[in-house]
Amino acid sequence: MAPETTTVIEVGEVSLAKAFFAVQASANKKAENIKVLDLKELSSFTEYFMICSGQSDRQVQAIADSIIIELKEEGFMPVAVEGYREGRWVIVDYGDMVAHIFLDALREFYDLEHLWNQARKVPIPQELFITSIEH
Repeated sequence: MAPETTTVIEVGEVSLAKAFFAVQASANKKAENIKVLDLKELSSFTEYFMICSGQSDRQVQAIADSIIIELKEEGFMPVAVEGYREGRWVIVDYGDMVAHIFLDALREFYDLEHLWNQARKVPIPQELFITSIEH
């Protein structure tokens, strides 16, 4: 009888998978300008940011809801959710991946991409932008 083998998934791979699930969930709600930043070399509090924009407070909330539902289906619960009630800048924190959903004007004002300009921009597979009919 052969010994049982297990597959070990590196923490960074799980973190990136969370970011990609968030990308897909955001795309399903028509989020715009979706980016993933790799902060592993720059931050001690998280590995990835997923950043996107919505056109209204309701859309920002819908994007946040979609992310929370999608990641919950994959077995991940957020550590914290901030800003949901106002729907202007919602932060969904998974510890190793933090999703930032902004109204456009606030995204420009806070400009996280410029603040974290040394972070590597992660190429996002195009298939993540194909929205699902069931969402």
